[in-house]
Amino acid sequence: MVATVSKTVAGNFERTESEWMNAQEYCVGGLSTVMALWGALVAVPPAQAEAIAALPPPVRIELDYTPDRSPAPNHNAYALGRSADYLPVYTPQADRIVLRLGERRVYVYDNDQVLDSFPVAIGAPGTPTPTGEFEIFQMVEDPVWQSPWTGEIFEAGANSALGLRWIGFAEMSNGIIGFHGTPTVSSIGQAASNGCVRLRNEDVLALFSYVQIGMVVAVEP
Repeated sequence: MVATVSKTVAGNFERTESEWMNAQEYCVGGLSTVMALWGALVAVPPAQAEAIAALPPPVRIELDYTPDRSPAPNHNAYALGRSADYLPVYTPQADRIVLRLGERRVYVYDNDQVLDSFPVAIGAPGTPTPTGEFEIFQMVEDPVWQSPWTGEIFEAGANSALGLRWIGFAEMSNGIIGFHGTPTVSSIGQAASNGCVRLRNEDVLALFSYVQIGMVVAVEP
């Protein structure tokens, strides 16, 4: 029984090996046929090959272009915006005025930071600008000036004795002391006024933009 089975298995093996060899020959023959057909398809006629060989070499063109390789923004990263978008931005704001008579200069302060300063004319020796600490209580645009000697009223404007702005800060027995513009720019830097503080018109406009009613004015010697 065992011998019969072995002979049958061997016979099956021999038939399978023969069939495998036939299959190999068939595949090789088929592949050769396919390759021959492909060579016929891609063959270039001699005249066309000569024309291709005569073509000039390809030209490389440099383009002035740099691709943007920056990462695409992630719009979901800050769905509610960045934290800085909700923080208040600090803007310097004047909190006091310091007039230094010896320097003939007025300073605008925000705490200890000087925001601006302007040259001035101060009171003459006979009519000095008072020293001390005061508060602004008058702010007038295009002030009208009345002469204290004649009572005459003069039209407002850049050529008026008070210039384009008036900032009153001290009330004295002989009148109100304040900052104001002047057309007499030659007096700037001098002790020449009746006690008030003169500035160029462009400077008094800038000073006016810094101050407000109630702001402290410190007048130092």
